[in-house]
Amino acid sequence: MEFKVPTMAELMAAGEEPEILFWVGCAGSYDERAQKITRDICKILHHVGIKYAVLGTEESCTGDPAKRAGNEFLFQMQAMTNIEVLNGYNIKKIVTGCPHCFNTIKNEYPGLGGTYEVIHHTQLIQDLINEGKLKAEGGESFKGKKITYHDPCYLGRGNGIYEAPRKALEVLDAQLVEMKRCKTNGLCCGAGGAQMFKEPEKGNKDINVERIDEALETNPQFIAAGCPFCMTMLSDGIKLKDKEQEVKVLDIAEITARANGL
Repeated sequence: MEFKVPTMAELMAAGEEPEILFWVGCAGSYDERAQKITRDICKILHHVGIKYAVLGTEESCTGDPAKRAGNEFLFQMQAMTNIEVLNGYNIKKIVTGCPHCFNTIKNEYPGLGGTYEVIHHTQLIQDLINEGKLKAEGGESFKGKKITYHDPCYLGRGNGIYEAPRKALEVLDAQLVEMKRCKTNGLCCGAGGAQMFKEPEKGNKDINVERIDEALETNPQFIAAGCPFCMTMLSDGIKLKDKEQEVKVLDIAEITARANGL
């Protein structure tokens, strides 16, 4: 499927406004694995006919890693730059592919002058399913397949969003199996709080290995994720366990795109 993703600058020049701005995020822009998720989110937006745009080169990091690592000054600089751009374009609604971007723009930006309606891509997918615009037909069938979903910390425990990603999986007619630790009792993949960018402290087991052990206990064919950092950690865990042939780690957006034949 070939189509062009418009930038805000292009829409502005044409005197148009999007319904929603897609905030791609650093991982979604630069991480090779996460780029596939970005493409699939765009495919979904394009498929349902929502008028959207991205900031392109005008987007910079939300400042989440800097803040979590303790550099408040850098965070505020990064945040103010983004808020100026967003307010300059009169942005009202934002969808993100990353729970970290989601949490930061939704909860941290209002205090710095940036107030927007922010949704995560799993919420967008849930809304589209509820409106009957996404059907989970015309593509790959997940009927009867065993899927376990890993709750990202910033989506689940951080913002109480448990239903949307599960709703997106329920329409597949798959067999949804929960891990021992899920929802409000979920376990971090090991990459939150800027841990993604440093080596783990000494211990007897890496967090992502602990999490993958829990996931494999459910004997799944697919592990569903909703965050590019979780994607990296879970995929690394699967590689370590030598289960790449048997178990696939996919983002909810990828599963949705596949089910709809996009």
